[in-house]
Amino acid sequence: MPMRVVYRAIAGAVVVVVAGTVGTVVFLGNTGSAAPSAAAPRPSPLMASVAPASPSFSPSPTPTVPPLSPQMVTALGDARLARLPDGQVKLGRLPGRPNPTRGVFKDKRSGVSVPRFRKIWAPSKPSPFATRQNLPKVKNSPVRGMVVSCPVPIAVQENLKDTAFLAAGWTLNHQPKGATLTWTAVQNVTIGKRDAWVMGYNAHYVIKGKKHTSSAAVALVDVPGKKPALVFVTIPDTQKRYWRDINTVMSGIKVP
Repeated sequence: MPMRVVYRAIAGAVVVVVAGTVGTVVFLGNTGSAAPSAAAPRPSPLMASVAPASPSFSPSPTPTVPPLSPQMVTALGDARLARLPDGQVKLGRLPGRPNPTRGVFKDKRSGVSVPRFRKIWAPSKPSPFATRQNLPKVKNSPVRGMVVSCPVPIAVQENLKDTAFLAAGWTLNHQPKGATLTWTAVQNVTIGKRDAWVMGYNAHYVIKGKKHTSSAAVALVDVPGKKPALVFVTIPDTQKRYWRDINTVMSGIKVP
């Protein structure tokens, strides 16, 4: 209803009330009786409907999202890294026949142990890592398989998954120049009752004009009293028959 119509209705109601009151006073005065005091007029239902009480409400608190660290901002803008998949993706069983293991290599710096392969793989000078095993060199190729461990060599983030993501990106420093990464696994696991993340990926690169792919995986393990432990294994397609050893490494990590 237009407001001017409402205002006119209110004004008409007031005139009627005032006229009725005056008529009553005059009538009582003619009888000689004392005029009673006029009662206060009751509020008009129309007036009450015109000005309803304003409902009050409390706005829901807006959840705060912690800002990204500079390292995460840089990594998310790195064209070499594919976007992480939504949800979790389990590391699948890779092709090839697994090599036998015998015991473990104990990494005292990072606080984890990794499987020690009995054949094909050989211990190597670990620097800059804490432990290292290599596959034999490949003729006419600078790339060969390796398994390494060390305390994670990057800034630790508040979220273990973010640290694992950054660690996987950092391992591209140990892939051929120009390598790009696509994810094959993003999985939250428990290793020795400790929280851990496994990030699997394929590294794509070109050597002497030919396209190649390395299969790789990174495990980041929360270790009591230390920086998270990094275990990294990568094997090029020229040694594809050993890709199953990636599963052996990821499933054989221990926290003493």
